Amino acid sequence: MTTTSPETKRPGGARVAVQRFGTFLSGMIMPNIAAFIAWGFITALFIEAGPFPVPELGGFPSPDGTENVGLVGPMITYLLPLLIANQGGRMVYDTRGGVVGTIATVGVIVGAGIPMFIGAMIMGPLAAWIMKQLDRLWEGKIKAGFEMLVNNFSAGILGMLLALIGFYAFAPAVEFVSNGLEAAVNWLVLAGLLPLVSILVEPGKVLFLNNAINHGVFTPLGIQQSEESGKSILFLIEANPGPGLGILLAFAIFGVGMAKASAPGAIIIQFLGGIHEIYFPYVLMKPLTIIAAIAGGMTGVATNVIFASGLRAPAAPGSIIAVLLQTASDSYVGVILSVVFAATVSFVIASIILRAGRKRDLATGGGDLSAAVAKTEAAKGRKSDVLSGLQTEGVEAGGGLIAEGEQAAFEHKPIHTIIFACDAGMGSSAMGATVLRNKIKKAGIDSVTVTNKSIANLTDDVDLVITHQDLTDRAKLQSPSALHISVDNFMNSPKYDEIVNLLESEGVR
Repeated sequence: MTTTSPETKRPGGARVAVQRFGTFLSGMIMPNIAAFIAWGFITALFIEAGPFPVPELGGFPSPDGTENVGLVGPMITYLLPLLIANQGGRMVYDTRGGVVGTIATVGVIVGAGIPMFIGAMIMGPLAAWIMKQLDRLWEGKIKAGFEMLVNNFSAGILGMLLALIGFYAFAPAVEFVSNGLEAAVNWLVLAGLLPLVSILVEPGKVLFLNNAINHGVFTPLGIQQSEESGKSILFLIEANPGPGLGILLAFAIFGVGMAKASAPGAIIIQFLGGIHEIYFPYVLMKPLTIIAAIAGGMTGVATNVIFASGLRAPAAPGSIIAVLLQTASDSYVGVILSVVFAATVSFVIASIILRAGRKRDLATGGGDLSAAVAKTEAAKGRKSDVLSGLQTEGVEAGGGLIAEGEQAAFEHKPIHTIIFACDAGMGSSAMGATVLRNKIKKAGIDSVTVTNKSIANLTDDVDLVITHQDLTDRAKLQSPSALHISVDNFMNSPKYDEIVNLLESEGVR
């Protein structure tokens, strides 16, 4: 765990900028994944070709010829894009931005002939940003008693205008772009070149652009394909757990030191839990193994191309369980083989690479997995609890416990709300929050709440924010009044015990 300075600085660099943009894109999709899953199940079960065909739900004609709207069409046409638009608007300008973004996106949806996921991802945040700028024009200039009138009418009028612009101008433009992207994907499939996409996808995953690639690009295009044909191969390009499984198996058999010892546990988290980031430090520790990931990814994509297999909806997280649950009814053979073949190819290549350097690794102690974890988290731009679990409790990049300055601030500020913050506000922060919450509960402290959220959603009304050291500066910008503590290990940081001890010493119960 490392200490934090009182000064804040804005993170810079192209990598951070790309990560933040990618995080913004995936941030619109990931909170709504449950809706995608629900749509996928309804589609699989109740359409005409499903196991339980129900005309009123599946949206196909009844035996008497009655036309039915069903749930499948309205959900993909209206519900899912509007959820995305609302989330994007809220990320920019809270509830007000979400409302205006949703209104504007309706115009885009109605004006287009295809599901407007890309349109929603653009119009939702854009409309919220415009609303935010307009509000700034008359901020502090409205006479008392007229605030609600001005706020409601300004949002309503702007929403109406943007909906009209979306209908007449924005929708045709986005539809043209969407059709062009879909045509490009179809061309790659017909030309047998789609597997080459893995050359970009697999290295991008290791740089923690996986959510941006999957949910920002493949999910919108995949949903459009799935709506037309009932499945899409695009859902499996990034989410296939095979390449990571093969690499971890290779480390479990041919690795040395901590990498070999920790790989079996990482396999469970990656393959069953779907948290792919667990294998990224292994790749960074042995950079040549990225070749295994690329080859495995290409093999998986090629297998799905050959068998014309795909998923009905996104598999999130990328667990084999989620993959199988979303597999189209005619694609089980292809999907399963794509995972098996991808894992086999990546395992063989990674094993060759590891065996070639095994003698040197044994002589040097097997490489530094802790350093690789730190490197991974630096590339990711945030701390990860699952990655931290690869390290032992005593291996800390920054070392030390709560610094004297932090402890003094801690003792003079009552702590009732603790937030674990990470980039997406889900996997890493959720696991860290669970660890500390359990420790606080065991200590008999009931007045302190421990939750997790993304840094973008932090507010300045919390008492203590816990982040990875690479994210603390960004967290300070969002919550400047809070006490900030940086950790190197979300799963095993010794600072958690000291936080509990300090809470007890202050008489918090």
